[in-house]
Amino acid sequence: MHFMVIRRSDASLESQPFPPPRLREAVGSVRWLQSSAGATRLTWTDGGWTAQQGPFPVDELVAGFAIIDVPSKADAIAWAQRWPTADGEGGAELEVRETGCSGGCAGVDTQSPPHLTPYAVLLRSNGNFEADVMPPREAIERMMARNAADAQAGVLLAGDGLQPSAKGARVRFRKGVDGGRPVVIDGPFTEIKELIAGFWLIQAATRDAAIAWVQGYPFPFGPGTVLELREVALP
Repeated sequence: MHFMVIRRSDASLESQPFPPPRLREAVGSVRWLQSSAGATRLTWTDGGWTAQQGPFPVDELVAGFAIIDVPSKADAIAWAQRWPTADGEGGAELEVRETGCSGGCAGVDTQSPPHLTPYAVLLRSNGNFEADVMPPREAIERMMARNAADAQAGVLLAGDGLQPSAKGARVRFRKGVDGGRPVVIDGPFTEIKELIAGFWLIQAATRDAAIAWVQGYPFPFGPGTVLELREVALP
């Protein structure tokens, strides 16, 4: 089973352009994101895309994520509970989410290192995603065809949907509380504005090219869909 372990952001991480070396070295499998000051959110309406520039509220943000392959949700939580103490100064919070989406869409992971600037395209959640509403089959097929073509072209490096937060959990490290032991909270989570419903990892020569990719992708979602474009910090 594949799980996305999300490091939720906080004021300390958001205030710097990328996580400090102690974190990049301690959790090498994490794709860290640049602060939201340089981010763009794109919202689909009936008339097209509208763009909003960052920064965005810290409690809505992701600081980084890792995709892990483990036998069960319990194993994914155990992985998160071993999060390095190098990230414990202010109390880290991790979110464990099973990957996959309704309609039979398959994840993509080319394992290819980027040679252009990498960007994470984060699908912000909403009530439909949390309710696991299935998109039309034709829409899923268009998306999967585009994923295959863009992976072949070297534009799309990875991507997948996320199961609703009812199947997920959060792991909180609270400095000075309960001996510093992590606390596990099972989903669902009510603050939908904080949640991610899926991601794509792309590479592009410029931010404008990355935005153009988002605007041209056949997302199988209706009006009100919000995508967040974040540059990935290189190792």
